[in-house]
Amino acid sequence: MSVRNLEHLFAPGSVALVGASERPGSLGATLLHNLLAGGFKGEVWPVNPKYTELSGRRCYASVAELPQAPSLAVICTPPATVPAIVRQLGERGTRAAVVLSQGLVDARRGGRSLRQAMLDAAHPYLLRLLGPNSAGLLTPGLGLNASVATSGALPGRIAFVSQSGALMVGVLDWARTRGIGFSHFIALGDAADVDLGDVLDYLASDGATGAILLYLQDLRYARKFMSAARAAARSKPVLVLKAGREEDDAPAAASESGALAHHDDVFDAAIRRAGMLRVYTTDQLFSAAETLAYARPLHGERLAIVSNGAGPGVLARDALAYGGGVEAQFASSTIDRLDALLAPRWRRGNVVNLQGGAPPALYRETLEILLQDPQVDAVLAIQSPTATVSSRDVADAIAPLVRSASKTLLSCWLGGAAVAEARAIASGARLPAFRTPEDAVAGFLQLVHYRRNQNLLMEVPPSMAGTVAPDRAAARALVREAIAAGRYLLSDPETKAILRTYGMAVVETRQAATVDEAVQAAQNIGYPVAVKILTPDVMHKSDFGGVTLDIDSPEGVRAAAKRMTKRLGELFPQARFEGYSVQAMARSSNAHELIVGAALDPVFGPVIVFGQGGVTVEVTDDHAVGLPPLNLVLARDLVDRTRVARLLAGYRNRPAVNMDAVLASLVQVSRMVADIPEIVELDLNPLLADSRGTTVLDARMRLALADRSGSTLDRLAIRPYPRELEETIEWNGGTLLLRPIRPEDGPAHLAFFDALTPDDVRYRMFVRIRELQPSQLARFTQIDYDREMAFIATRPNAQGVAETLAVGRVVADPDNISAEFAVTVRSDLKGMGLGKIMMQKLIDYCRSRGTREIVGEALPQNSRITGLAKRMGFTVKSTGLEGMREMRLVL
Repeated sequence: MSVRNLEHLFAPGSVALVGASERPGSLGATLLHNLLAGGFKGEVWPVNPKYTELSGRRCYASVAELPQAPSLAVICTPPATVPAIVRQLGERGTRAAVVLSQGLVDARRGGRSLRQAMLDAAHPYLLRLLGPNSAGLLTPGLGLNASVATSGALPGRIAFVSQSGALMVGVLDWARTRGIGFSHFIALGDAADVDLGDVLDYLASDGATGAILLYLQDLRYARKFMSAARAAARSKPVLVLKAGREEDDAPAAASESGALAHHDDVFDAAIRRAGMLRVYTTDQLFSAAETLAYARPLHGERLAIVSNGAGPGVLARDALAYGGGVEAQFASSTIDRLDALLAPRWRRGNVVNLQGGAPPALYRETLEILLQDPQVDAVLAIQSPTATVSSRDVADAIAPLVRSASKTLLSCWLGGAAVAEARAIASGARLPAFRTPEDAVAGFLQLVHYRRNQNLLMEVPPSMAGTVAPDRAAARALVREAIAAGRYLLSDPETKAILRTYGMAVVETRQAATVDEAVQAAQNIGYPVAVKILTPDVMHKSDFGGVTLDIDSPEGVRAAAKRMTKRLGELFPQARFEGYSVQAMARSSNAHELIVGAALDPVFGPVIVFGQGGVTVEVTDDHAVGLPPLNLVLARDLVDRTRVARLLAGYRNRPAVNMDAVLASLVQVSRMVADIPEIVELDLNPLLADSRGTTVLDARMRLALADRSGSTLDRLAIRPYPRELEETIEWNGGTLLLRPIRPEDGPAHLAFFDALTPDDVRYRMFVRIRELQPSQLARFTQIDYDREMAFIATRPNAQGVAETLAVGRVVADPDNISAEFAVTVRSDLKGMGLGKIMMQKLIDYCRSRGTREIVGEALPQNSRITGLAKRMGFTVKSTGLEGMREMRLVL
């Protein structure tokens, strides 16, 4: 991931167009016209040896003849010429280029593609390349149109990033007719160098961009994308329109989890996990961007509806119910106030019908009452044009409420020309304005979904106290043993042996190679038992009689085993026979059959599957997919996205299941997948869940040799907790554990903050803060281990509860050149060496990652940290900004 030199790409001071032309319809002529017509204030230099002048400007024969190095070069020459041009630009000092030329991937020279030759030419000069096969870019605020778009773009605060050049041209024209402006419009092309992750990193810190819209067709680097997306989504809305929802030629899966984990479901899970919002049409993309930009943050999901007619209000209510929204139930005080205002016309319905002749003042007073109701989170005002009341007057009356309201107010102006002016007034006041009740409700539901996704980034998970610590060494040994024996599809008993190492409850199971061994296994377990045939070649064994339940005698075991062996040979003569699985019968009249599993997505790597299980798992199609690693909050979200979740909560005389046990099963499977890279598919189906807990009845696992080219964790789209960085040290007559912070450390981190003196808080935060807000706590404890690191020094207190004594934090830039540090020691423990311990831990960590320098800032009064920094080799100097101290250590 790198943002280096991207400022030259997106905010250049000058542009050279290499391949400029005057031939009508040519790429060079189109680009030259767009560059000159856009109002760009910097120099524009055409380059083409065929001309001495183009469009009244001198045309240069080569890059070498340019008066100075251009900030940005735009290249539209034949593919074979591109590598040499890139090298010339790099030699001249240019640090960014847009390559519109096509065909560099297929064309080859000297045993390598022209694409690779282009990259090799750029690399020595750190010259960043957008493309090839890009449709260009626009920065309307600078008047820059370095694209093939037939029309320019209006300036605005929306950045649009597209993997389709054709869509770029169409969207620009569509947006211009609707008055939608952009901070940047970027067509990635083949993304040989500058890719989606790089652009997201740049836009996340771009002050001119208020929202980011993405049009995606495919992803190549899931880890990089997820890291950049999670960072961007914390600072501004990121919306995604993804094409290609149906899969072509999806490989056959060896497990039910693999069959259930469709790629589009996985992509959906990634968007949720990153805190972004997915939409499904271009219209929704821009509508959601406007709504998110204008609306107040939602604190709940309850919508109140006000209309001047029954029909539009009912349509909105129906759309809300159909979309799974929540209708506000008014507080009694609100009903009393509405009674006084609207009687006798109001019928106390949840949709407030003001009726056709409602004057502007009545609209305003009604909305003011509803916006003050503690049981209302957002209000939708619908206005249909009437002959007696001007829609413009209604807009003038309610638009000012946006400035004073603490809650979201939405508007719908039903009609065309008659309400156009009212709609414009609303938009001008930053009041989201929709054309139909259904569109307005859809906009509200987008806010709801966005809030839920953002909450996943912010919610601090509870500790998993009482969960059995996995015996990772034993699990890995079992996996290595199976692979050494050439067994990659593990049987039910083999899989359960691995599950037991992670503390998961499994039904007692024995593997038998012969009928006699099966009889002996049944006697050892105790009757009744279930007997299942073992074969890696048939997934659904019950379909051919390969499963027999409730056997209560040796004769029954013998007969069942012989019968299923015969059926296997008759129906599947090529199938391998590997013996029998004999299990104790698990009985629970109130148990639910669930599926918990894992599968390997070709882009995002391992994914976790949860849903309704049993033999009908693929027919019921009730499942959800999530990305590991999971914590209890993420596991709960995974469960809540299924229909079976409502059954698990209990109904009629059926008790609720032990949800803690269900969530623990999901978290343990997530840990297993992160710990053991050889696992590519896993099925626990069924996993029986009732009020007492969970038990695995049947399980199967598929293994593959792990990729040893890099870290075994690189296959995960989100880096899991780096356990390898844990370190136990001696301190003050006892032991301390130095380890990376975890989301579950929220309560201990809050206690740590509360133990700091006001001055120590100010030294760390640079301002006085009395208490940490939930969003701040989440930001400190839920970190992206790929981009930042926070180490804590922890030990058990007198009650045996882990307490945090010190925190050392370092955040690197996307290029890993510079990392900013902070060290905080609990106020009552200062002067005991903890600061030095944490600082050394940070220095060692940064050295191991190849970070070039560590930097930090301190208030002039914070002599302890500046003194420590000097003793550890930092240079410390005053910056002149209110006496702030700058600390720097070159590594």
